[in-house]
Amino acid sequence: MGKVVGSVVSTQKDTSLVGRKLMIVRQVDSNGEPMSREEVAADTVGAGIGEYVLIVRGAGARHSFNENTSQQEVMDAAIVGIIDRFDK
Repeated sequence: MGKVVGSVVSTQKDTSLVGRKLMIVRQVDSNGEPMSREEVAADTVGAGIGEYVLIVRGAGARHSFNENTSQQEVMDAAIVGIIDRFDK
């Protein structure tokens, strides 16, 4: 899980990232409290700054954009959901 804290603008990038929205996400714990790590994730759901999101990494991130796994995607993290609330 994470919280979107910013966005990334990149004019020169791998062709598989052209047209992709890149967001800066800070990891959060199960209470929504920020942790120290931040990462860049490709956004598949239209998340905005300040929203809590679900993140997948590795093959799951690449698959979230393209069901044809034979195509090469260079991303390692993707936002795949927006969290409405935390229930414990």
